[in-house]
Amino acid sequence: METLAPAQLGIPGGPELLVILGIAVLLFGANKIPQLARSSGEAMGQFKKGREEVEQELAGMREGETDSAE
Repeated sequence: METLAPAQLGIPGGPELLVILGIAVLLFGANKIPQLARSSGEAMGQFKKGREEVEQELAGMREGETDSAE
């Protein structure tokens, strides 16, 4: 019997996505799915914005360190 490594499992394909979508509709109802997608999209956008701000602050701190070292 072969066992699959995690790298071989990969991203779910078409039939798997349909099953997942069907379960989501059963759990949350068809009316809630767009609201969930919208709120998760907004959360991802805020996370990305926060990450970019932290990266900018770190870059500024690095520039300050190189300026003071000269």
